[in-house]
Amino acid sequence: MDLIAALSDLCKERNSPIIAIDGPAGAGKTTLAHEIYLALSVQMSVNVFHMDDLYDGWDNALGEDLTKVLLYLTDQHKGNRPAKIKKYNWTTSSFEESEQLAPADLLILEGVGSGDKELQDDLAALIWIDIDPEIGVKRVIDRDGAQVADEMKRWLGTQQKYFSQHSTREKADFILTT
Repeated sequence: MDLIAALSDLCKERNSPIIAIDGPAGAGKTTLAHEIYLALSVQMSVNVFHMDDLYDGWDNALGEDLTKVLLYLTDQHKGNRPAKIKKYNWTTSSFEESEQLAPADLLILEGVGSGDKELQDDLAALIWIDIDPEIGVKRVIDRDGAQVADEMKRWLGTQQKYFSQHSTREKADFILTT
């Protein structure tokens, strides 16, 4: 099956479609989101939003605040309205000034938590990318540097708890393996 063709078909079946790409850290979600963006942006306008920009640091990343922001973002998208979003600055450990996200035909959410159970019924597609979590953490440390090693090791438990609570893999329309 051609994933891009399937996603294109699913997007045509919905007004204001939303695709979520979830799975363990380091699985390749950002790369896949970029590939989907490149493929589908020739036929529709596309916004890609990264969960890393929405987390409230390491300790408060996956909780009710993230769900509220995702519900706001998706509600604005479904209503074809701009969304004002504050992105998290990992250097200063704080949120920046709000920036406006213009409406688009398709919204792609990527990152741990993008398949939030509160959004699942509104998704055109939920994609899960499997990777051994230890390998994923190693990939993140190789990419982002040794300074994130301790946080990433703690993140393993954080993301696993989240996935269990939201049944993200079980609810996925597509499961890919890296």
